[in-house]
Amino acid sequence: MQEGNCTLFGIGSTTGLTTIEYEPGLVKQDLAAMFDHFAPYGRPYAHNMTWGDDNGASHLRSSLMGTDLSIPFQSGSLILGTWQQIVFVDFDTRPRNRRVVVQLMGK
Repeated sequence: MQEGNCTLFGIGSTTGLTTIEYEPGLVKQDLAAMFDHFAPYGRPYAHNMTWGDDNGASHLRSSLMGTDLSIPFQSGSLILGTWQQIVFVDFDTRPRNRRVVVQLMGK
């Protein structure tokens, strides 16, 4: 395919997909600090009380980031900014097997 649209979808209600400049300061510190501010782990979320688990913050973080992306491509390449990279995040509090579905539409 030479041009069209690439759709990515993270399977799981505690996953996230975004584009970001993937560098240690932003990813490991600033992004983490933002999520710690808006949806910190360890709070008594209603989800945790309902299901007897500890991943209420994981679900909230996923809803803030979103689980899908749509990126155009042209000349067989994704159209991304110079430093823009696709990042998949698993917010859950325990290891899980995760998948990302990728669909290409175009010509």
